Amino acid sequence: MRESDIPLTAVSTPSGMLWEWLVMPQGLSNAPATFNRLVTQLFRPMRQFVQTYFDDIFVHSRTSEGKTAVEVHLDHLREVLMCMRENRLYASINKCIFGAEEIPFLGCFLGKDGVRADPEKVCAIAQWPVTVSQKDLRKWLGLANYLHKYSANYAEMARPLTNLLKKDAVWSWTSEAQQAFEAIKSSLQSAPILALPDEDR
Repeated sequence: MRESDIPLTAVSTPSGMLWEWLVMPQGLSNAPATFNRLVTQLFRPMRQFVQTYFDDIFVHSRTSEGKTAVEVHLDHLREVLMCMRENRLYASINKCIFGAEEIPFLGCFLGKDGVRADPEKVCAIAQWPVTVSQKDLRKWLGLANYLHKYSANYAEMARPLTNLLKKDAVWSWTSEAQQAFEAIKSSLQSAPILALPDEDR
């Protein structure tokens, strides 16, 4: 928080005291964008091994110059943590994941092999009972649509189900709808790992 902006964050308590924020709270309307811009600028020189997404910082490492991936990763972590300390950024240790082969992120798992669907979400889709209303179908499709990138030809498979959600559609769970429902479940249960781009090619 800039020194000049601190008085702008003052709030009055019922006892008449004024409280001011010394660090930027996430509740301010511009806070996420401001913080994202700051973090992006700070870590731009390290973009070979650091990526940021709002308040998430990802550090990834590969073997290089005769060092193991773990040794390189520790060097990268030191560099990132020093940068954070110098700029008075603090991480919550409870939210940190260090030295993991893969990490959960936005409903997926990221790892050295690529991106894979969250098994809990796939399990929830697979165990969903047959829908009995448009409302239930809309909920299930919302979850399945989130993972559609892992399913080849998803839109075509889902067409009989999305037709049931049209404005004037009469609700009728046909064998075609049941087949589409089961096909999507099956497709997502055998979802592939999506490979990361190869920058050397």
